[in-house]
Amino acid sequence: MPENTAVAGVVVRAIKPDDFDQWLSLWDGYNAFYGRAGATALPKEITQATWERFFNPVEPVFALVAEHGGEVVGLTHYLFHRSTTRLGPVCYLQDLFTAPTRRKLGIGKALIHKVYEQATLVGASRVYWQTQSTNEAGRALYDKLARHAGFIVYSHEL
Repeated sequence: MPENTAVAGVVVRAIKPDDFDQWLSLWDGYNAFYGRAGATALPKEITQATWERFFNPVEPVFALVAEHGGEVVGLTHYLFHRSTTRLGPVCYLQDLFTAPTRRKLGIGKALIHKVYEQATLVGASRVYWQTQSTNEAGRALYDKLARHAGFIVYSHEL
């Protein structure tokens, strides 16, 4: 992956081990947005395992961060997997979050475009993601960068 990508003062790059504290702050904000805070917070073991996966070469999970003004202000996590409808891999953009104080600067857009770039490099033919229907701000951006295919997500916890 190229060292970094700059868009309007935003630098998107691969996560580094010394990003942990700033990443954790954003990760906590992301999880709180989706109702995983306080009594419903993710167990620390999940956060630690997620962090470790980014640096394990056998894991298909990757992380990028966005810097603005020397501060880590956005994150995205993505993974590659097989599909029954395509020959090559597809990319699932699992998490995307920008610090609330840094929104409307193009950070989310820059992160998504960097995922598109990484997916292209591995031969993926599609990047997809999901969000809550109530995420109006996120959906306003996503509608500019991708096509909503009309699918509804069902989930069953085991």
